[in-house]
Amino acid sequence: MALARMTRLARQAKRPFGLCAKTTAVGILGLCFIFVWSIFSSPSSSVTTQRESFDDIAEPSSSSRSIPLPPVNKSNSNQPSTDSESKKALESKQQETHKVNNGSAPAGNKDHQNHHHHQETAKPVKRQRQQHGTSEKVPSSEGVKENGQEGDSATDEDEEEAGEVVDGKEEVGEGERNENGDLVEVENEEEEQDEGSVKVEKRKKQKFKGPVFDPNGHYSWRLCNTRSKFNYIPCIDMETSSGKLQSYRHTERSCPRNSPMCLVPLPHEGYGTPVRWPESKLKVLYKNVAHPKLADFIKRSSWLVQSGEYLAFPQNQTEFKGGVGHYLDFIEEMVPDIEWGKNIRIVLDIGCGDSSFEASLLDKDVLTLVLGLKDDLVDLGQVALERGFPAIVSPFGTRRLPFPSGVFDAIHCFSCGIPWHSNEGKRLLEMNRLLRPGGYFILSSKHDNIEVEEAMTKLTASLCWNILAHKTDEDSDVSVKIYQKPDSNDIYELRRKKNPPICKETENPDAAWYVPIKTCLHTIPLSIEQRGTEWPEDWPKRLETYPEWMSNKERLIADSSHWKAIVDKSYLAGIGIDWSSIRNVMDMKAIHGGFAAALSQSQKNLWVMNVVPVHAPDTLPIVYERGLIGVYHDWCEPFSTYPRSYDLLHADHLFSRLKNRCKQPVAIVVEMDRILRPGGWVIVRDKVEILVPLEGILKSLKWEMRLTYAQDKEGMLCAQKTMWRP
Repeated sequence: MALARMTRLARQAKRPFGLCAKTTAVGILGLCFIFVWSIFSSPSSSVTTQRESFDDIAEPSSSSRSIPLPPVNKSNSNQPSTDSESKKALESKQQETHKVNNGSAPAGNKDHQNHHHHQETAKPVKRQRQQHGTSEKVPSSEGVKENGQEGDSATDEDEEEAGEVVDGKEEVGEGERNENGDLVEVENEEEEQDEGSVKVEKRKKQKFKGPVFDPNGHYSWRLCNTRSKFNYIPCIDMETSSGKLQSYRHTERSCPRNSPMCLVPLPHEGYGTPVRWPESKLKVLYKNVAHPKLADFIKRSSWLVQSGEYLAFPQNQTEFKGGVGHYLDFIEEMVPDIEWGKNIRIVLDIGCGDSSFEASLLDKDVLTLVLGLKDDLVDLGQVALERGFPAIVSPFGTRRLPFPSGVFDAIHCFSCGIPWHSNEGKRLLEMNRLLRPGGYFILSSKHDNIEVEEAMTKLTASLCWNILAHKTDEDSDVSVKIYQKPDSNDIYELRRKKNPPICKETENPDAAWYVPIKTCLHTIPLSIEQRGTEWPEDWPKRLETYPEWMSNKERLIADSSHWKAIVDKSYLAGIGIDWSSIRNVMDMKAIHGGFAAALSQSQKNLWVMNVVPVHAPDTLPIVYERGLIGVYHDWCEPFSTYPRSYDLLHADHLFSRLKNRCKQPVAIVVEMDRILRPGGWVIVRDKVEILVPLEGILKSLKWEMRLTYAQDKEGMLCAQKTMWRP
């Protein structure tokens, strides 16, 4: 009995203890759940904050009431913004912030140049490819509210969130403070890879808490001291002499460690007002393009002559014996389907010559883009731009050119000096990528080489190119070969040797920014919903024709109407620009080419370079489909052109889009000063919080403010560059 009672007492004593233990365990589990939930919910709220940090971007209506921008701080404008003590304090704050946010010491900023050299050793990352014409939203004229704000606020968020579909390199966070000392947050994103489902770090994203430009910043300027002096191209030219090397240019695009913050000097003899179009086709001011190597070249050439203060281009003296007109007719006779100006609208000309080829094609409504090679130390590309012909400068070795795939109707090479058969034929594979299905590759030379001929025959056969014609012109003694790219995939299957192989389906043919040339063939599109299955309409009908693969036709039409109204009612009449002096124009943030289309329809004497940023939705194929030209570019780096190349720069909400990308947005303004001619114009449309400090920066450069107006949070700034140099 005593034992039984003791047992019951023991059980009764255990019951309360068991209940207490269970209650305690439940409480601990609850606290753990709350702790884990709070940790995983932080990135989500952080992303939400990032998206909400962008205000709705509006287009100021041309008919709206204009008011001046708020005043800009003008005190001590010639003094530097920071001294050595403030820099040390800023560095210490950066280290403290980094330790608090990441729990480790700062790893340091990776510059673009260093990252480019080591990008192949970085962890592979899966990229999300955006469908052309579907990932972006276009502001329509009907969607603009009375207060000047667009009705569709998701437009810019979608654009900002879109993948970098043409960028072949990853960016690394710049630290926890930008150059202006603005606080930023850094967060790591992880994404699952295709192979092995291994999670890798994608990149560090920044969320800038401060403005793009420091509203209280003060700037002082100095001249660049580089080897190429007044012809300095930052990412192509070496800043200093490289010993006994004859060339002062990089073999591949390689940007300086820090974006240049100096001003390119004017030529030694000064810079004169450029000769206006169309007279510039025949002559340009010699002092605007003069340098020693060009002077030596003039002595050996007959197609350009120094005549007093001008550099003249006699019409009866060209690189083509018998005249360039005869040369073009000869090509068209060889292949009648090449109808210049109708079937053929967009041409890529490899290497710079006398530009008579471009001038004659322009008379036939053919827009030719000149690819000036980095080995052209005579800088004939600069002469072409001074004459008013579209041109860019680029190395052409192991990386893809900054164009989308399948956009050129024809590619022309006249004694361009490129060994197409060398390096496994990679350069010719790049031409194959750029040509439209059914496009033409025109190869002309004055001297045939048997070994080169055999190598080219073997290489073009492996690409399944069809030799349409091979003939030597008796008048000019020029041998012309015309190849055609296949327009279907059937012929690829008939090859005995599948070399080069067919590219993988995951390989993006449009990825072109720091992307190496691939030794494979991209398949020809088959479905009508895919770009490249049909040849575009004849010019000028193709400018306003939207094929089946463009899914958002209504938005494209609205975008065209939107820019036509702005150009006709505001730009051409209301801002005081003498458009007869404008020839070379750049749209620094083009979407569908609406601005270029509207401007080219109203002003026949100009052309527009449409630049699609690499971080934006890939809309450049649409630009080419409309019969316009453009390139990919990252505005955190200098552009691939000569100083003083453009008469007008147009930037529609460019700076607000680069807020999360560029380490030093002021360097973009310096780049604008480099590529714009003295007397040239800039039109900037953006938020007032960006335009106000931007006005101060331009004034520190001695630019003349011609027009500023603001409406609510949006505004426009129009300024003209002067001859001033420090």
